[in-house]
Amino acid sequence: MAVQQVVPGVHMIAVGPVNTFLIESNDGWALIDTGLPGSADRILKAIAELGKPPSAIRYILLTHAHPDHIGSLAAAKKATGAVAYIHSADAPIAAAGKGFRPMKAAPGLLTGILFRLFVRLDRVVEPAPIEHRVEDGERLPIAGGLTGIHVPGHCAGQVAFLWPQHGGVLFAADACSNMRGLGWSLGYESIEQGKRDLSKLGAFDFQVACFGHGKPILENAARKFREKWAVASAV
Repeated sequence: MAVQQVVPGVHMIAVGPVNTFLIESNDGWALIDTGLPGSADRILKAIAELGKPPSAIRYILLTHAHPDHIGSLAAAKKATGAVAYIHSADAPIAAAGKGFRPMKAAPGLLTGILFRLFVRLDRVVEPAPIEHRVEDGERLPIAGGLTGIHVPGHCAGQVAFLWPQHGGVLFAADACSNMRGLGWSLGYESIEQGKRDLSKLGAFDFQVACFGHGKPILENAARKFREKWAVASAV
């Protein structure tokens, strides 16, 4: 099982094409996203590798309601007993396990091809109850404080999370990706809003950035966002 430490206290678990993350805390660990359906066993094995039982996970933070991020939410909740957090715009989708909103491909020929090959929003996943709704700018009393940042371009209920430790760790969700370098995610509900989201994220201070798809950036991440998206905003 590939469990990668991003920084002390943060671990990345790749479950197929999407990344999930664990944040350590004395008051209970947090799991960010749950992968596609069938990913729960791999996440639980990773937790065991880190020497913890499933019950160590007290919080599940969903960045947004797409099948590759909430697909194993129900199974993860059953195994851990954790409470779930998601933005109010996406809570009904997670609670129903269906009703995913359509997207369009991001700019670029290759991106368009990959979008058509891999993006499937017509599926149904197991529904799960949502205990808490996260709003823009809300500071959650988890792991010493995580701030939710509403970035709805990719998905109307998408929230990035900023953890202030280690100079700032941003969990950027699918606002962008780092697959072949820092760039677009495959699709957006609104690409224009997506551009504004990336400018919004770049205004925060963070050294590290973690992505739903691709490798983490381990230093000077906010500067790289500002440099990249100052150019991208003119596309």
